[in-house]
Amino acid sequence: MPSTDVRPGLSLLSGHPDAPALIADGRAVTYGELDGLVRARVRALGPTRRLVMIAARNAVEPIVTYLAALEGGHPVLMVSGGQDETSLRHRAALVERFDPDVIATDGVDGWRLEEVRAGTRHELHRELAMLASTSGSTGSPKLVRLSAENLASNAAAIAEYLRLEPRDRAATTLPLQYCYGLSVVNSHLLAGGSLLLTERSVSDPRFWDDAAAHGITSFAGVPYTFELLEAGGFADRDLPHLRYLTQAGGRLDPAAVRRFAALGARKGFELFVMYGQTEATARMAYLPPELAETCAGAIGRPIPGGAFRLDPLDGGDPVAEGDSGELVYQGPNVMLGYAETPADFALGRTVHELRTGDLARRRPDGLYEITGRLNRFVKIFGLRIDLDRLERLLAEEGITARAAGADERLLVFATSDRAAARARDRAAALTGVPAHAIAAHVVAEFPRTANGKPDNAALVRIAEEQDRAARAVAAVAGGDGAVTPQSVRDLLALLLDRPDAGIDDSFAGLGGDSLSYVEVSLRLEAMLGALPRDWPTRSARGLAELAAPRAAQDETARPAARARRSRLAHVETPAVLRALAIVLIVGTHADLFSLKGGAHLLLAVAGYNIARFALTDAPGVTRVRRLIRGMSQLAVPAVLWIGAVALMTGFYLPTTALLVNNLVPGDGRWNEQWQFWFLEAMLWGMAGLALLLGVRAIDRLERRMPFAFPLALLGAALAARLTLTGLHAEHVERYAAASVAWLIVLGWLVARADTTSRRVLVSALTAVTVFGFFGDPAREAIVAGGILLLVWLPAIPLPQALSPAVGTLAGSSLFVYLTHWQVYPPFEQSAPWLGTLLSFAVGIVAWQAYTRASSAGAAALRRVRTLRRTGRRVAAPTAAQTAVVEPAAAGTEAAAETAPSPA
Repeated sequence: MPSTDVRPGLSLLSGHPDAPALIADGRAVTYGELDGLVRARVRALGPTRRLVMIAARNAVEPIVTYLAALEGGHPVLMVSGGQDETSLRHRAALVERFDPDVIATDGVDGWRLEEVRAGTRHELHRELAMLASTSGSTGSPKLVRLSAENLASNAAAIAEYLRLEPRDRAATTLPLQYCYGLSVVNSHLLAGGSLLLTERSVSDPRFWDDAAAHGITSFAGVPYTFELLEAGGFADRDLPHLRYLTQAGGRLDPAAVRRFAALGARKGFELFVMYGQTEATARMAYLPPELAETCAGAIGRPIPGGAFRLDPLDGGDPVAEGDSGELVYQGPNVMLGYAETPADFALGRTVHELRTGDLARRRPDGLYEITGRLNRFVKIFGLRIDLDRLERLLAEEGITARAAGADERLLVFATSDRAAARARDRAAALTGVPAHAIAAHVVAEFPRTANGKPDNAALVRIAEEQDRAARAVAAVAGGDGAVTPQSVRDLLALLLDRPDAGIDDSFAGLGGDSLSYVEVSLRLEAMLGALPRDWPTRSARGLAELAAPRAAQDETARPAARARRSRLAHVETPAVLRALAIVLIVGTHADLFSLKGGAHLLLAVAGYNIARFALTDAPGVTRVRRLIRGMSQLAVPAVLWIGAVALMTGFYLPTTALLVNNLVPGDGRWNEQWQFWFLEAMLWGMAGLALLLGVRAIDRLERRMPFAFPLALLGAALAARLTLTGLHAEHVERYAAASVAWLIVLGWLVARADTTSRRVLVSALTAVTVFGFFGDPAREAIVAGGILLLVWLPAIPLPQALSPAVGTLAGSSLFVYLTHWQVYPPFEQSAPWLGTLLSFAVGIVAWQAYTRASSAGAAALRRVRTLRRTGRRVAAPTAAQTAVVEPAAAGTEAAAETAPSPA
């Protein structure tokens, strides 16, 4: 019968009634106000102890409900409040399995308590205060049972070693349902401190605005948080109130620990590296900040009230000084035990100490250091996976497989293609590890050591040998219309030549650039419909979600509307402009018509794409590498072609073939050496940006002022133009790299114009700067008109039948530009239309040939590197390693790879 007699209430509110407890949306909620809200919520939850599920967010209502449940003695089950498919599916699974009595969540009318039943059907042990999901769970959901003493003791221990005071204010940089994030809330409220409630990332400038405005003294982070901090110029931020940072959730590289500790010493804050597990209510150890630089890599010492010991492996001799053993923790924060079914809620304490599954050693200085994993646990994306248990679960489903872990990936092995594929799918479902972090491999037999034991090291070596094997992916064409994160991921993997791509990776994050976005955008548009302007930064998972609204619209739309929509393709404006510009360039040069301005327009389009794809939130060194890669994609085919023509005909000088004609003194008149001015302007413009952003201080400045920085740079580029040309450019002044660099920067500024007021400003700047440059209104109208389209229209609807032509023209534009100088001249007087058509035909053939040669060369290089690394023969790819993409609508296919183009 359900137990309701004992009410082990817990209050964490220790601050002065007039002191701020929570800061939300710019408003402070005092402890007195928060206490009133909590008491009202206690009354709403009722006197009967019930299991309360809370859909958590870093907001006032979820925290009020959490505190009220604790104070009223209601066991809490904290889950993610996200509205994404994964969060919704996970919540539904927990509801079905553990049957909460009350579900607290956001509804259409705001926060609400949904009573599943008036009382409870569960027998709840008198000590049970909270149920937490554990990252160590492999398979069906398993919860950690925590008591009020667990929560209070751990919060008090954290408050003690962090020396928390009422003046401390932490920003909620971690999710509330994550035990680490919840420990920040518990410890600060218990110490009388306050919390700045935010769900913004540390990469969001608005987070830092709020942090400065409200004087945060600390925030918590996992290793990835610290990567974002370094990439975002954290070292230069002015946070005078910041007292300390905490880090947990995985091992932070010791070099990074030393860097942040040294930075803290200069800036006046401390770094606390911590170690814990959900089973210990969050924290078990911390590294004193004064030891962070000298002892980086250690987990430190037990928290107050806790203790470690090292147990020998396999019941052997006691662990000698400096040797490794299994790390065992004891303390008042050790969980009551696990709950795998609702019947377990009635259990009392079944665990008295925590066997962590980690191998550790005690250093001579008394600090503890993790040296490995016991029982083949691996930690991937913060999830602690028991590989032996995973193999057992697979075997229970009739799948004979082996598991291993390497480089933040889960590896599964089977002896057939079909079994490997099935093992991968089930491993993702059983562990919760993202599918892109699981690699399936086929082996002839499972390797064993000389004494007959499974040879896990050999499995990892096999995976390394097979990792670089090429995967064949079918082209996207029309099928049943089903779009999944995996199919979008497969498309990105193919077109960007990134077989390591995962469903949580984005086009920009995978190194996509202006040279590859044309085909990718066309293929995605065929799969998903009209793309949002920010599609390059959305993950494959996020892009796949766009297909659902489209499918719903297709289901509800009238047949005529669906037919109309199926006949249109929303092609990205930069792609349309590239295709249009190369037509204008070739047609004008061949004397088919006279519409100048296409090449200058392409410079602005190039700047726009550089900003979108090279100047992302990636670390500074990555941005510079992307710029250099873009330069090479431009320069290599150009130098090869121009050099070959120069050798065969003597038509071009070596300075032209090397793309340095700008540096050669001349008479100021046009000649054939200026034919490739556009490529030189692009190349040296990108080189200048790489040098500029290679300076860390400038890189940080640009990140802080993403619109103001290119605006100021545009002013400098225009000043250089006016100095060189005056108001009107004459002759080759119109083509000199220094005179046209402002167009690249203007395109960059367009990409950063993310509000209506900014777009209006950029439109005005376009009109002021373009008109008058050539002294030719028609030419200026083409350039300005194209830029204005770029400002205001992210995509242009075109007939579906034109989509492949646009993609081909845009993708091949570099090679058309390179080769057309040698194609059209014989037909210029007699048949300019023929010269124009032949120019495109030759350029497209050259593009496809170069693309195939580049792809084959890259594959050969990867294979050579693999052979050198392993000294073994690389196995051929198997069906389990092969990703297949369903075909897209007919007629939308560009080439299988994207070669460089002028933009």
